[in-house]
Amino acid sequence: MKNALAAEWLKLRTVRASYGLVGTVGLMVLAGALLSWLIVQDYDTSPAAEQARFASADNSVVITPVVQFLIAALGALVATSDPRLTALTAVPDRKRLLAAKTVLVAAASVVIGVVTLALSVGGSRLIMGDRPPPIAPWDGLGDVLPWTGAAVLSILVTGLAGLGIGLAVRSTAVTIVVVGVLLWGLPAITPMLPEPWNVDASAVMVPYLVWEVAGVVEDPPLGPMAAVAVLALYVLVTLGTGTVTLLRRDA
Repeated sequence: MKNALAAEWLKLRTVRASYGLVGTVGLMVLAGALLSWLIVQDYDTSPAAEQARFASADNSVVITPVVQFLIAALGALVATSDPRLTALTAVPDRKRLLAAKTVLVAAASVVIGVVTLALSVGGSRLIMGDRPPPIAPWDGLGDVLPWTGAAVLSILVTGLAGLGIGLAVRSTAVTIVVVGVLLWGLPAITPMLPEPWNVDASAVMVPYLVWEVAGVVEDPPLGPMAAVAVLALYVLVTLGTGTVTLLRRDA
């Protein structure tokens, strides 16, 4: 297992696309900080009546969906960087190879998610200073932890989903399209459905599940534990499909 994990890590860090994805995450953090700064500047020069209608300057809300997509793409890269499965020559045990890929994607997702959210939330806090709500959505660390924890969990889920879909279809491009539909396409369509289907369908979309897991939505369709269960179901279906496909198909 150790050797298989080392081999997967070597492949990941020698592929240029990996650095491109991580670099894009870094750019998103910088773009988010710039967005927060612009919002605060506009807030400071606005009349009191308009200040009361301002949105939060916490940029983590904006960049989290993009990071979800980028980490899903990273999972797809781990799954498809060896399309002919030549790694089976060194690691004939497919279950061990799958375990190594899963551990690598999970670890990378959590590390990148934690670092990104810490920088994003910390930067937002510095930029917002001691300004009152609504520009500052939380008073202290305890208020922001549920949201950041839910966001990191969602990033982990999308990373593993990208891995599972990639293993199933064995194509980076197709995987990215499918992930884009799951993260952005379907959530854009579900609110257009007739009631009450629009509420029920939207409640199980990844972007909304983050808020439900965090427990910061008033009267949510799903409670935090139910939302966590739905996120787990995403992993079970996608990674389970990828697992079955990897174990049953020819190299």
